Amino acid sequence: MAKSTEPVTIKKYANRRLYNTGTSTYVTLEDLAQMVKNGEDFVVYDAKTSDDITHSVLTQIIFEQEGKGQNLLPINFLRQIIRFYGDSMQMLVPRYLDMSIENFSKEQNNLREHFTKTLGIGGMGGIGGFGMLEEQVRRNMEMFDRTFKMFLPNGRDEAPTAPAAPAAPQAGDFDELRRQVADMQKRLDKLGDAGKKD
Repeated sequence: MAKSTEPVTIKKYANRRLYNTGTSTYVTLEDLAQMVKNGEDFVVYDAKTSDDITHSVLTQIIFEQEGKGQNLLPINFLRQIIRFYGDSMQMLVPRYLDMSIENFSKEQNNLREHFTKTLGIGGMGGIGGFGMLEEQVRRNMEMFDRTFKMFLPNGRDEAPTAPAAPAAPQAGDFDELRRQVADMQKRLDKLGDAGKKD
Protein backbone atom coordinates (compact mmCIF):
# COMPACT_ATOMS: atom_id res chain seq x y z
CA MET A 1 0.00 0.00 0.00
CA ALA A 2 1.43 3.38 -0.98
CA LYS A 3 2.01 5.92 1.75
CA SER A 4 -0.38 8.87 1.54
CA THR A 5 1.16 12.23 0.70
CA GLU A 6 -1.66 14.02 2.52
CA PRO A 7 -0.78 15.19 6.03
CA VAL A 8 -2.40 13.37 8.93
CA THR A 9 -5.19 15.37 10.56
CA ILE A 10 -4.95 15.87 14.31
CA LYS A 11 -7.89 17.37 16.17
CA LYS A 12 -7.40 19.21 19.44
CA TYR A 13 -10.41 19.14 21.73
CA ALA A 14 -11.44 21.60 24.44
CA ASN A 15 -10.10 19.21 27.08
CA ARG A 16 -6.68 19.63 25.38
CA ARG A 17 -6.64 16.07 24.13
CA LEU A 18 -5.20 15.45 20.68
CA TYR A 19 -6.89 12.94 18.39
CA ASN A 20 -5.09 11.39 15.41
CA THR A 21 -7.77 10.81 12.78
CA GLY A 22 -5.39 8.61 10.76
CA THR A 23 -5.01 6.01 13.51
CA SER A 24 -8.23 6.83 15.42
CA THR A 25 -6.29 7.19 18.66
CA TYR A 26 -5.54 9.89 21.15
CA VAL A 27 -1.95 11.13 21.01
CA THR A 28 0.34 13.24 23.15
CA LEU A 29 2.73 16.03 22.26
CA GLU A 30 5.50 13.42 22.63
CA ASP A 31 3.77 11.32 19.95
CA LEU A 32 3.56 14.34 17.66
CA ALA A 33 7.25 15.11 18.28
CA GLN A 34 8.08 11.55 17.26
CA MET A 35 5.96 11.92 14.13
CA VAL A 36 7.98 15.01 13.18
CA LYS A 37 11.24 13.13 13.79
CA ASN A 38 9.95 10.28 11.61
CA GLY A 39 9.16 12.72 8.81
CA GLU A 40 5.39 12.27 9.11
CA ASP A 41 3.54 15.44 8.14
CA PHE A 42 0.45 16.48 10.08
CA VAL A 43 -1.86 19.43 10.58
CA VAL A 44 -3.65 20.24 13.83
CA TYR A 45 -7.15 21.70 13.86
CA ASP A 46 -9.16 23.02 16.75
CA ALA A 47 -12.06 20.55 16.92
CA LYS A 48 -14.60 23.24 17.79
CA THR A 49 -13.62 26.10 15.47
CA SER A 50 -11.75 24.13 12.75
CA ASP A 51 -8.93 26.72 12.96
CA ASP A 52 -5.50 25.49 11.89
CA ILE A 53 -3.43 25.55 15.11
CA THR A 54 -0.44 23.57 13.81
CA HIS A 55 1.96 26.47 14.42
CA SER A 56 1.04 26.84 18.09
CA VAL A 57 1.16 23.07 18.70
CA LEU A 58 4.63 22.79 17.12
CA THR A 59 5.75 25.76 19.22
CA GLN A 60 4.38 24.00 22.30
CA ILE A 61 6.40 20.87 21.41
CA ILE A 62 9.56 22.99 21.18
CA PHE A 63 8.71 24.67 24.50
CA GLU A 64 8.34 21.29 26.20
CA GLN A 65 11.57 19.93 24.69
CA GLU A 66 13.45 23.04 25.84
CA GLY A 67 11.89 22.64 29.30
CA LYS A 68 13.35 19.14 29.55
CA GLY A 69 16.85 20.56 29.30
CA GLN A 70 17.30 19.70 25.62
CA ASN A 71 18.26 23.25 24.74
CA LEU A 72 18.74 23.80 21.03
CA LEU A 73 17.85 27.48 21.07
CA PRO A 74 20.51 29.70 22.67
CA ILE A 75 19.31 32.54 24.87
CA ASN A 76 20.77 35.21 22.56
CA PHE A 77 18.91 33.66 19.62
CA LEU A 78 15.62 33.71 21.55
CA ARG A 79 16.16 37.33 22.54
CA GLN A 80 16.89 38.31 18.96
CA ILE A 81 13.76 36.52 17.73
CA ILE A 82 11.69 38.45 20.29
CA ARG A 83 13.27 41.71 19.08
CA PHE A 84 12.11 40.97 15.52
CA TYR A 85 8.43 40.89 16.53
CA GLY A 86 6.92 44.16 15.34
CA ASP A 87 10.14 45.14 13.55
CA SER A 88 9.97 46.23 9.92
CA MET A 89 12.11 43.21 8.97
CA GLN A 90 9.76 40.75 10.72
CA MET A 91 8.39 39.48 7.41
CA LEU A 92 11.88 38.37 6.28
CA VAL A 93 12.82 36.42 9.39
CA PRO A 94 10.60 33.34 8.88
CA ARG A 95 11.81 32.77 5.30
CA TYR A 96 15.45 33.33 6.28
CA LEU A 97 15.20 30.91 9.20
CA ASP A 98 13.41 28.40 6.97
CA MET A 99 16.16 28.57 4.32
CA SER A 100 18.92 28.40 6.95
CA ILE A 101 17.54 25.31 8.67
CA GLU A 102 16.88 23.69 5.28
CA ASN A 103 20.52 24.26 4.28
CA PHE A 104 21.72 23.03 7.66
CA SER A 105 19.58 19.89 7.33
CA LYS A 106 21.04 19.19 3.89
CA GLU A 107 24.56 19.47 5.32
CA GLN A 108 23.76 17.53 8.51
CA ASN A 109 25.15 14.18 7.38
CA ASN A 110 28.32 15.80 6.06
CA LEU A 111 28.77 17.64 9.37
CA ARG A 112 28.29 14.44 11.38
CA GLU A 113 30.79 12.61 9.22
CA HIS A 114 33.28 15.45 9.55
CA PHE A 115 32.88 15.62 13.34
CA THR A 116 33.32 11.85 13.59
CA LYS A 117 36.53 12.01 11.55
CA THR A 118 37.80 14.94 13.60
CA LEU A 119 36.88 13.66 17.05
CA GLY A 120 36.58 9.96 16.37
CA ILE A 121 38.93 7.04 16.83
CA GLY A 122 41.93 8.84 15.36
CA GLY A 123 41.99 11.41 18.15
CA MET A 124 41.55 15.14 17.87
CA GLY A 125 43.15 15.46 14.44
CA GLY A 126 43.28 19.26 14.50
CA ILE A 127 40.41 21.64 13.92
CA GLY A 128 39.53 20.51 10.41
CA GLY A 129 35.97 19.72 11.48
CA PHE A 130 35.27 23.36 12.10
CA GLY A 131 35.97 24.38 8.52
CA MET A 132 32.74 22.91 7.22
CA LEU A 133 30.66 24.43 10.02
CA GLU A 134 32.35 27.80 9.57
CA GLU A 135 31.68 27.61 5.83
CA GLN A 136 27.98 26.91 6.46
CA VAL A 137 27.75 29.83 8.89
CA ARG A 138 29.54 32.09 6.38
CA ARG A 139 27.11 31.09 3.61
CA ASN A 140 24.13 31.73 5.87
CA MET A 141 25.45 35.17 6.80
CA GLU A 142 26.06 36.05 3.14
CA MET A 143 22.51 34.99 2.28
CA PHE A 144 21.17 37.02 5.20
CA ASP A 145 23.14 40.09 4.09
CA ARG A 146 21.93 39.76 0.48
CA THR A 147 18.33 39.42 1.66
CA PHE A 148 18.48 42.54 3.82
CA LYS A 149 20.31 44.57 1.15
CA MET A 150 17.46 43.93 -1.26
CA PHE A 151 15.24 46.09 0.95
CA LEU A 152 17.71 48.92 1.47
CA PRO A 153 17.78 51.95 -0.83
CA ASN A 154 20.43 51.35 -3.51
CA GLY A 155 21.16 48.04 -1.79
CA ARG A 156 21.34 46.17 -5.10
CA ASP A 157 23.77 48.65 -6.64
CA GLU A 158 26.49 48.27 -4.01
CA ALA A 159 29.61 46.53 -5.19
CA PRO A 160 30.56 43.54 -3.08
CA THR A 161 33.31 44.29 -0.64
CA ALA A 162 36.27 42.03 -0.12
CA PRO A 163 36.02 40.01 3.07
CA ALA A 164 38.27 41.16 5.87
CA ALA A 165 41.22 38.95 6.67
CA PRO A 166 40.40 36.73 9.64
CA ALA A 167 42.22 37.46 12.86
CA ALA A 168 44.91 34.97 13.78
CA PRO A 169 43.42 32.37 16.10
CA GLN A 170 44.84 32.07 19.57
CA ALA A 171 45.78 28.76 21.17
CA GLY A 172 43.07 29.12 23.83
CA ASP A 173 40.43 29.49 21.11
CA PHE A 174 41.27 26.07 19.68
CA ASP A 175 41.04 24.41 23.09
CA GLU A 176 37.66 26.02 23.69
CA LEU A 177 36.43 24.94 20.23
CA ARG A 178 37.61 21.38 20.86
CA ARG A 179 35.79 21.36 24.20
CA GLN A 180 32.60 22.64 22.58
CA VAL A 181 32.76 20.09 19.77
CA ALA A 182 33.37 17.28 22.25
CA ASP A 183 30.35 18.47 24.23
CA MET A 184 28.23 18.58 21.03
CA GLN A 185 29.37 15.06 20.11
CA LYS A 186 28.31 13.78 23.55
CA ARG A 187 24.88 15.38 23.05
CA LEU A 188 24.56 13.88 19.55
CA ASP A 189 25.52 10.48 20.94
CA LYS A 190 22.91 10.81 23.70
CA LEU A 191 20.26 11.82 21.14
CA GLY A 192 21.25 8.90 18.93
CA ASP A 193 21.07 6.49 21.88
CA ALA A 194 17.70 7.90 22.95
CA GLY A 195 16.36 7.42 19.40
CA LYS A 196 17.48 3.76 19.39
CA LYS A 197 15.64 3.07 22.67
CA ASP A 198 12.35 4.33 21.19
